[in-house]
Amino acid sequence: MKRKALRAAFPHTLPVLTGYAFLGLAYGILMQSAGFPFWYPALISLVVYAGSMQYAAVPLLGAAFDPAGAFFLTLMVNARHLFYGVSMLEPYRAAGKKTPYLVFAMSDETFSVNVSACPPEGVDRGWFMFWVSLLDQFYWVAASALGGLLGRVLTVSTKGIEFVMTALFVTIFTGQWMEDREHRPALVRLGASVLCLALFGAGNFILPAMALIVLLLLVMRPALDKKGAVR
Repeated sequence: MKRKALRAAFPHTLPVLTGYAFLGLAYGILMQSAGFPFWYPALISLVVYAGSMQYAAVPLLGAAFDPAGAFFLTLMVNARHLFYGVSMLEPYRAAGKKTPYLVFAMSDETFSVNVSACPPEGVDRGWFMFWVSLLDQFYWVAASALGGLLGRVLTVSTKGIEFVMTALFVTIFTGQWMEDREHRPALVRLGASVLCLALFGAGNFILPAMALIVLLLLVMRPALDKKGAVR
């Protein structure tokens, strides 16, 4: 069962591998350029694994000790995971002993795969989600470690590399759109995001958009459940 779930999960993680290869590499190089030992990026990716927050933490690690400031910054950057967690309560609870790791390893990309991908018939969903989560973290840790090593000998400009993640999410969204016959949930997410972007601006729209999406989907859920549109 474990091997079968691994074989089923691996293809779904390939788009994540593409994005993490570039961003993890850039993170490792950034940490090295900030004066940290080459092994720091891999260690932090292993025990923290917070994606964008790891980038934000680079200047914090070199600044004066400020736990309160670090806490509130982390809360602001990663508050969207609260909404992810709500939607994954039932699937993760059903995973049994794998639940603590699934909670720890939830990232934007892992959430996108686990919430949308349907394991093949005969594949346990708990193990499927576990392998998706573990593979995604492995990609990030490996890329961070490689970046830390390359940063010792190379000087690389990372300007514009953040677009890789935008392209990754567009790919995931397109895949979901093509796989699902019911497009109302996707249109709700897209519409709520555009509305909040117009109202709150690019720097502040994510949390209001998440809240609006959750509210609208909760209202629509009875109708969507009848068609199997909410997973």
